[in-house]
Formats: sequence, C-alpha cells, structure tokens
Amino acid sequence: MQKKPDLQVSFVDRPEVSETFADSIRSIHFDGQTMRMELCTTRLDRPDPSIPPTAMHYPVCRLVLTPTATIDLFNKLQQVMAHLEKSGAVKKATVESKTIQ
Repeated sequence: MQKKPDLQVSFVDRPEVSETFADSIRSIHFDGQTMRMELCTTRLDRPDPSIPPTAMHYPVCRLVLTPTATIDLFNKLQQVMAHLEKSGAVKKATVESKTIQ
C-alpha cells in the first residue's frame, strides 16, 4: 500500500492470525503486477531401515505481493542480511576475478 503524504496509518495487531513455518521457497514469479511466492516445508516420511530416507515437500503458504510490498520486502531482507553479516552469521560471497589472456 503506497502511503499518501497526509495519510497516517496505524498498525492493528490481530493475535488470531497464526504463524506459518516454511523451510524453503519453491517458486517466485513476477508478472509485472504482483509477485507470487510459494513457501514450503519438508516433512520426513516414516523411517524404514530397508530403504534410504524419503521426505515430502508441502506448500504451506502462497504469498502474493504488490510491487510496493515486494520492494519493502527486499529492503527489509537487505537490512536483515546486513545484520547477519555484521554478527558473523553469514559471509558475503566474493567473486574471484580471473585475467583472460
């Protein structure tokens, strides 16, 4: 939602909204109007010693965002990644430059 300069928006908490756990993102698509993400979780099948372990991938949320919300998500994720990098939890990938002769 794009805010107008004179519009004041207040947050209203809704405790009845449940939390959704996801351990992977299956897909992201942008059609020019909305970004669609499918968040998933992996659940292990019942163990059977006679076969290798198996698991199933289940969708838990299909999130659709406006371009404005997509940009907001991107900016907030950049802030989180900067914090994680500063704390040492992640390291920024470096690209090795090679001279081609």
